[in-house]
Amino acid sequence: MRSSKVRVRRPRMQRMRVRRIQERSVNRLIPNILTLLALCAGMTAVRFALNDDFQPAVYAIIVAGILDGLDGRVARLLKATSSFGAELDSLSDFVSFGVAPATVLYLWTMSALHSLGWAIVLFYAVCCALRLARFNTQLNAEPAPHMAGFFTGVPAPGGAGLVLMPLFASFEWGDWIARSPYLNAVWITAAATLMVSRLPTLSIKKFQVPHRFVMPTLLGVGVLAAFASTAPWPTLTLIGVLYIASIPLTVRAAMRLRRVAEPRRPQPATPAPLLAAPPVSPPELGETTAPPNEWRH
Repeated sequence: MRSSKVRVRRPRMQRMRVRRIQERSVNRLIPNILTLLALCAGMTAVRFALNDDFQPAVYAIIVAGILDGLDGRVARLLKATSSFGAELDSLSDFVSFGVAPATVLYLWTMSALHSLGWAIVLFYAVCCALRLARFNTQLNAEPAPHMAGFFTGVPAPGGAGLVLMPLFASFEWGDWIARSPYLNAVWITAAATLMVSRLPTLSIKKFQVPHRFVMPTLLGVGVLAAFASTAPWPTLTLIGVLYIASIPLTVRAAMRLRRVAEPRRPQPATPAPLLAAPPVSPPELGETTAPPNEWRH
Protein backbone atom coordinates (compact mmCIF):
# COMPACT_ATOMS: atom_id res chain seq x y z
CA MET A 1 0.00 0.00 0.00
CA ARG A 2 1.19 3.47 -0.80
CA SER A 3 1.71 5.66 2.17
CA SER A 4 -0.52 8.67 2.03
CA LYS A 5 1.34 11.95 2.23
CA VAL A 6 -0.12 14.98 3.93
CA ARG A 7 0.27 18.08 1.84
CA VAL A 8 1.21 21.20 3.71
CA ARG A 9 0.16 24.42 2.06
CA ARG A 10 2.95 26.92 2.15
CA PRO A 11 2.22 30.63 2.02
CA ARG A 12 2.98 32.17 -1.32
CA MET A 13 4.98 35.33 -1.68
CA GLN A 14 2.09 37.16 -3.26
CA ARG A 15 -0.10 36.37 -0.28
CA MET A 16 2.33 37.84 2.22
CA ARG A 17 1.50 41.37 3.13
CA VAL A 18 4.29 43.85 3.72
CA ARG A 19 3.71 46.53 6.31
CA ARG A 20 3.83 49.91 4.70
CA ILE A 21 3.64 53.42 5.96
CA GLN A 22 0.03 54.50 6.08
CA GLU A 23 -1.12 57.17 3.70
CA ARG A 24 -1.40 60.53 5.42
CA SER A 25 -2.59 63.98 4.49
CA VAL A 26 -0.20 66.89 4.14
CA ASN A 27 -1.26 68.31 7.50
CA ARG A 28 -0.31 65.09 9.27
CA LEU A 29 3.11 65.19 7.61
CA ILE A 30 3.95 68.58 9.12
CA PRO A 31 5.55 67.09 12.31
CA ASN A 32 7.81 64.84 10.24
CA ILE A 33 8.71 67.79 8.02
CA LEU A 34 9.72 69.80 11.09
CA THR A 35 11.84 66.88 12.30
CA LEU A 36 13.60 66.66 8.93
CA LEU A 37 14.22 70.41 8.98
CA ALA A 38 15.83 70.01 12.41
CA LEU A 39 18.03 67.24 11.00
CA CYS A 40 19.05 69.49 8.11
CA ALA A 41 19.86 72.30 10.54
CA GLY A 42 22.13 69.99 12.52
CA MET A 43 23.99 68.88 9.41
CA THR A 44 24.28 72.51 8.29
CA ALA A 45 25.95 73.31 11.62
CA VAL A 46 28.61 70.72 10.80
CA ARG A 47 29.19 72.37 7.41
CA PHE A 48 29.61 75.81 8.99
CA ALA A 49 32.05 74.39 11.55
CA LEU A 50 34.16 72.82 8.80
CA ASN A 51 34.47 76.32 7.28
CA ASP A 52 35.38 77.87 10.68
CA ASP A 53 32.09 79.78 10.79
CA PHE A 54 31.25 78.94 14.38
CA GLN A 55 28.58 81.56 15.05
CA PRO A 56 26.37 80.37 12.16
CA ALA A 57 27.01 76.80 13.32
CA VAL A 58 25.69 77.61 16.80
CA TYR A 59 22.71 79.42 15.28
CA ALA A 60 21.92 76.31 13.22
CA ILE A 61 21.94 74.11 16.34
CA ILE A 62 19.64 76.60 18.10
CA VAL A 63 17.23 76.45 15.13
CA ALA A 64 17.32 72.65 15.36
CA GLY A 65 16.41 72.91 19.05
CA ILE A 66 13.44 75.17 18.29
CA LEU A 67 12.17 72.82 15.59
CA ASP A 68 12.65 69.84 17.88
CA GLY A 69 10.50 71.52 20.51
CA LEU A 70 7.76 72.17 17.98
CA ASP A 71 7.45 68.86 16.14
CA GLY A 72 6.18 66.82 19.08
CA ARG A 73 3.64 69.43 20.15
CA VAL A 74 2.39 69.88 16.60
CA ALA A 75 2.06 66.10 16.25
CA ARG A 76 -0.08 65.93 19.39
CA LEU A 77 -2.23 68.85 18.27
CA LEU A 78 -2.83 67.30 14.85
CA LYS A 79 -3.18 63.80 16.34
CA ALA A 80 -0.43 62.61 14.00
CA THR A 81 1.81 60.80 16.48
CA SER A 82 3.28 57.55 15.20
CA SER A 83 6.14 55.16 15.88
CA PHE A 84 7.73 56.26 12.60
CA GLY A 85 7.79 59.86 13.79
CA ALA A 86 9.25 58.86 17.15
CA GLU A 87 12.12 56.94 15.53
CA LEU A 88 12.78 59.77 13.08
CA ASP A 89 12.83 62.26 15.94
CA SER A 90 15.43 60.21 17.84
CA LEU A 91 17.70 59.98 14.80
CA SER A 92 17.36 63.71 14.20
CA ASP A 93 18.14 64.48 17.84
CA PHE A 94 21.29 62.38 17.76
CA VAL A 95 22.58 64.20 14.68
CA SER A 96 21.55 67.72 15.77
CA PHE A 97 22.40 67.50 19.49
CA GLY A 98 24.99 64.73 19.57
CA VAL A 99 27.07 64.74 16.40
CA ALA A 100 26.83 68.45 15.51
CA PRO A 101 27.89 69.89 18.93
CA ALA A 102 30.68 67.33 19.21
CA THR A 103 32.00 68.27 15.77
CA VAL A 104 31.73 72.01 16.45
CA LEU A 105 33.57 71.73 19.77
CA TYR A 106 36.31 69.55 18.33
CA LEU A 107 36.99 71.93 15.47
CA TRP A 108 36.70 74.98 17.74
CA THR A 109 39.09 74.03 20.55
CA MET A 110 39.29 70.31 21.40
CA SER A 111 41.49 69.50 18.41
CA ALA A 112 44.34 71.11 20.36
CA LEU A 113 44.34 68.03 22.62
CA HIS A 114 44.54 65.71 19.60
CA SER A 115 43.46 62.18 20.53
CA LEU A 116 42.34 63.15 24.02
CA GLY A 117 40.14 65.91 22.64
CA TRP A 118 38.57 63.51 20.18
CA ALA A 119 37.95 60.96 22.93
CA ILE A 120 36.16 63.59 25.03
CA VAL A 121 33.79 64.73 22.27
CA LEU A 122 33.23 61.08 21.36
CA PHE A 123 32.28 60.42 24.98
CA TYR A 124 29.72 63.20 24.75
CA ALA A 125 28.22 61.74 21.54
CA VAL A 126 28.00 58.27 23.10
CA CYS A 127 26.25 59.68 26.18
CA CYS A 128 23.77 61.47 23.92
CA ALA A 129 22.99 58.22 22.10
CA LEU A 130 22.52 56.37 25.40
CA ARG A 131 20.27 59.15 26.70
CA LEU A 132 18.02 58.93 23.63
CA ALA A 133 17.93 55.12 23.77
CA ARG A 134 16.86 55.21 27.42
CA PHE A 135 14.20 57.80 26.62
CA ASN A 136 12.78 55.62 23.83
CA THR A 137 12.52 52.60 26.11
CA GLN A 138 10.60 54.64 28.69
CA LEU A 139 8.00 56.06 26.28
CA ASN A 140 5.34 53.46 27.09
CA ALA A 141 6.45 52.80 30.66
CA GLU A 142 4.57 54.32 33.58
CA PRO A 143 6.88 56.81 35.33
CA ALA A 144 7.39 56.69 39.05
CA PRO A 145 5.07 58.99 41.03
CA HIS A 146 7.94 61.21 42.18
CA MET A 147 9.30 61.50 38.59
CA ALA A 148 6.05 62.68 37.02
CA GLY A 149 6.70 66.04 35.40
CA PHE A 150 10.49 65.61 35.40
CA PHE A 151 13.05 64.34 32.94
CA THR A 152 15.49 61.61 33.97
CA GLY A 153 18.80 63.30 33.32
CA VAL A 154 19.39 66.28 31.07
CA PRO A 155 17.59 65.87 27.71
CA ALA A 156 19.54 65.93 24.46
CA PRO A 157 18.70 69.56 23.49
CA GLY A 158 19.56 70.71 27.01
CA GLY A 159 22.85 68.84 26.89
CA ALA A 160 23.72 70.48 23.58
CA GLY A 161 22.94 73.89 25.06
CA LEU A 162 25.15 73.20 28.08
CA VAL A 163 28.20 72.10 26.10
CA LEU A 164 27.86 75.15 23.82
CA MET A 165 27.91 77.65 26.70
CA PRO A 166 31.69 78.26 26.36
CA LEU A 167 31.04 79.32 22.77
CA PHE A 168 28.31 81.71 23.96
CA ALA A 169 30.75 83.28 26.40
CA SER A 170 33.51 83.40 23.78
CA PHE A 171 31.35 85.22 21.25
CA GLU A 172 30.51 87.92 23.79
CA TRP A 173 33.59 88.27 26.01
CA GLY A 174 36.41 86.84 23.90
CA ASP A 175 38.52 83.67 23.80
CA TRP A 176 40.85 84.50 26.68
CA ILE A 177 39.53 81.66 28.89
CA ALA A 178 36.38 80.27 27.30
CA ARG A 179 38.33 78.62 24.48
CA SER A 180 40.70 76.76 26.77
CA PRO A 181 40.67 73.07 25.73
CA TYR A 182 41.33 71.94 29.30
CA LEU A 183 38.39 73.91 30.67
CA ASN A 184 36.18 72.63 27.87
CA ALA A 185 37.31 69.06 28.52
CA VAL A 186 36.00 69.24 32.08
CA TRP A 187 32.85 71.06 30.99
CA ILE A 188 31.98 68.59 28.20
CA THR A 189 32.58 65.60 30.48
CA ALA A 190 30.32 67.08 33.17
CA ALA A 191 27.52 67.84 30.68
CA ALA A 192 27.74 64.36 29.17
CA THR A 193 27.56 62.78 32.64
CA LEU A 194 24.44 64.82 33.45
CA MET A 195 22.76 63.46 30.31
CA VAL A 196 23.08 59.82 31.38
CA SER A 197 22.53 60.47 35.09
CA ARG A 198 19.38 59.59 37.03
CA LEU A 199 18.89 63.12 38.34
CA PRO A 200 15.43 64.64 37.83
CA THR A 201 15.56 67.75 35.67
CA LEU A 202 13.01 70.37 34.74
CA SER A 203 10.38 69.53 32.15
CA ILE A 204 7.88 72.09 30.85
CA LYS A 205 5.69 69.56 29.03
CA LYS A 206 3.31 69.15 31.98
CA PHE A 207 3.97 72.54 33.53
CA GLN A 208 0.71 74.40 34.06
CA VAL A 209 0.56 78.18 34.41
CA PRO A 210 -2.04 79.42 36.92
CA HIS A 211 -4.66 81.80 35.60
CA ARG A 212 -3.29 84.82 37.46
CA PHE A 213 0.20 84.25 36.04
CA VAL A 214 -0.79 83.99 32.36
CA MET A 215 -0.27 87.65 31.54
CA PRO A 216 3.05 87.94 33.46
CA THR A 217 4.28 84.81 31.71
CA LEU A 218 3.46 86.23 28.27
CA LEU A 219 5.12 89.51 29.25
CA GLY A 220 8.22 87.63 30.40
CA VAL A 221 8.40 85.74 27.11
CA GLY A 222 8.22 89.02 25.22
CA VAL A 223 11.03 90.54 27.32
CA LEU A 224 13.12 87.39 26.84
CA ALA A 225 12.62 87.56 23.08
CA ALA A 226 13.70 91.22 23.09
CA PHE A 227 16.91 90.42 24.97
CA ALA A 228 17.58 87.36 22.79
CA SER A 229 17.30 89.45 19.63
CA THR A 230 19.51 92.32 20.86
CA ALA A 231 22.03 90.46 23.04
CA PRO A 232 21.72 86.77 22.16
CA TRP A 233 24.93 85.40 23.70
CA PRO A 234 24.59 86.89 27.21
CA THR A 235 20.91 85.89 27.20
CA LEU A 236 21.70 82.29 26.26
CA THR A 237 24.48 82.17 28.84
CA LEU A 238 22.09 83.41 31.53
CA ILE A 239 19.50 80.80 30.51
CA GLY A 240 22.14 78.08 30.81
CA VAL A 241 23.18 79.29 34.27
CA LEU A 242 19.55 79.36 35.44
CA TYR A 243 19.02 75.85 34.07
CA ILE A 244 22.03 74.52 35.98
CA ALA A 245 20.82 76.29 39.13
CA SER A 246 17.39 74.64 38.75
CA ILE A 247 18.79 71.10 38.96
CA PRO A 248 19.23 71.09 42.78
CA LEU A 249 15.72 72.53 43.11
CA THR A 250 14.19 69.82 40.93
CA VAL A 251 16.09 67.13 42.85
CA ARG A 252 14.70 68.52 46.10
CA ALA A 253 11.16 68.68 44.69
CA ALA A 254 11.38 65.09 43.41
CA MET A 255 12.61 63.86 46.78
CA ARG A 256 9.70 65.61 48.48
CA LEU A 257 7.23 64.00 46.10
CA ARG A 258 8.86 60.64 46.68
CA ARG A 259 8.40 60.91 50.43
CA VAL A 260 4.74 61.80 49.93
CA ALA A 261 4.11 59.02 47.42
CA GLU A 262 5.78 56.28 49.42
CA PRO A 263 3.10 54.16 51.15
CA ARG A 264 3.51 53.57 54.82
CA ARG A 265 4.95 50.16 55.33
CA PRO A 266 2.70 48.02 57.59
CA GLN A 267 4.26 46.70 60.74
CA PRO A 268 4.99 42.98 60.50
CA ALA A 269 2.47 40.95 62.47
CA THR A 270 3.79 38.95 65.40
CA PRO A 271 3.60 35.25 64.46
CA ALA A 272 1.43 33.08 66.67
CA PRO A 273 3.37 30.62 68.82
CA LEU A 274 3.52 27.19 67.32
CA LEU A 275 1.73 24.44 69.21
CA ALA A 276 4.04 21.84 70.66
CA ALA A 277 3.73 18.45 69.04
CA PRO A 278 2.33 15.76 71.33
CA PRO A 279 4.98 13.40 72.66
CA VAL A 280 5.34 10.16 70.84
CA SER A 281 5.01 7.14 73.12
CA PRO A 282 7.67 4.47 72.67
CA PRO A 283 6.51 1.26 71.01
CA GLU A 284 5.48 -1.55 73.26
CA LEU A 285 7.39 -4.75 73.45
CA GLY A 286 6.71 -7.07 70.56
CA GLU A 287 5.81 -4.30 68.07
CA THR A 288 8.08 -3.44 65.22
CA THR A 289 8.02 -0.18 63.29
CA ALA A 290 8.64 -0.06 59.59
CA PRO A 291 11.28 2.22 58.16
CA PRO A 292 9.88 5.49 56.86
CA ASN A 293 10.86 4.70 53.26
CA GLU A 294 9.39 1.22 53.16
CA TRP A 295 6.20 0.49 51.25
CA ARG A 296 3.52 -1.31 53.24
CA HIS A 297 1.33 -3.93 51.59
